[in-house]
Amino acid sequence: MNRIRNISQIYKAKPTLEGAGVHLKRVFGHAEVPTFDPFLLLDDFHSDNPGHYIKGFPWHPHRGIETVTYMIAGKVEHGDSMGNKGTIEGGEMQWMTAGCGIIHQEMPEGDSGMLWGLQLWVNLPASHKMMNPRYRDVKAVDIPEYKAENGVRVKVISGKFNGHAGPVKDIVCDPEYLDVSVPAGKKFEHHVARGHTVFTYVLEGAGYFDPDKKKAIPRENLVLFSDGENVIIEAAEKPLRFLLISGKPINKPVAWYGPIVMNTEEELRQAFEEYQKGTFIKN
Repeated sequence: MNRIRNISQIYKAKPTLEGAGVHLKRVFGHAEVPTFDPFLLLDDFHSDNPGHYIKGFPWHPHRGIETVTYMIAGKVEHGDSMGNKGTIEGGEMQWMTAGCGIIHQEMPEGDSGMLWGLQLWVNLPASHKMMNPRYRDVKAVDIPEYKAENGVRVKVISGKFNGHAGPVKDIVCDPEYLDVSVPAGKKFEHHVARGHTVFTYVLEGAGYFDPDKKKAIPRENLVLFSDGENVIIEAAEKPLRFLLISGKPINKPVAWYGPIVMNTEEELRQAFEEYQKGTFIKN
C-alpha cells in the first residue's frame, strides 16, 4: 500500500442557514456519513455582514457527540446547562463533549467586523455516548506553535507535531487538529496514522495536496485523503493556510436527527422524549 496519501475526494463548501438564521457554508454533513467517520459535520461561518451572523445559535440540546468550535476572527459567547460561561475569540477554541446530554448556546459578541469560525462535530462510540458532559475552553496562549526553517508554521490544538503536543487530550477518537500555514512554493509533510480518516480544509490561498500536483485546490475546499502514512502538501504561488484533521473511525451505526446522534432510532426517540419531558439533562 502507498505510504503517501493521495486525494480521494474533494468537497466544495456549500451555503446554508443554521441556528437562528446564521449564513454559513457546510463542508460536509449528514449526506457524507460514514465517509468521514468519526467526524459528522464541518461548518464554516465567515462573514463581515452582521446580518449574516448576529442571531447566532440560541439554546439547543446535544447528545452523543462532541462539538469543536475554532475561531479565526471575532468573538463568540458560550453558555451551557453545566454552568459554563465564556467568550472565545480569534485563535481560540472550545471542545465540548455533550455525552449523555447538554443544552448550550453560542452567540456572537458584537455586531461589527469579521466573524470567522469553524465548527466540527465528532461522533462518540456507543461506549461513550452517555458519558458525563465536559467543556474545555482553550486559549490562544495555550496552543503551541511549531516554526520550521522553511517558514511553515503549525499550531497544534490536539495530537502531536514534531514533539509539540496540543492542549486538548483524552479524546476518544484520538484526533489531530492542526492549523497549518505554508509560505508560497514551500512544502509541509506530516506522518499520520494508517487507517485513520484524514482531511484538510483550505482557509486561505491554494495548494497541491498530493505528489502529482495536477491542480491547485483553493480556499473553501476540503480534501479527503486515501489511506497511507504521510501527507505532503505544497503551497501554490501564494501562501497557503489549512486545517489538517484526523481521527480513528468508530465503524458503528449512526442514527442522527438534528443535534442528537445515537446508534439506533430507539435511542433517538428516547432522547427527544426526554428533552420534551425535561429529563434530558442527567447531571
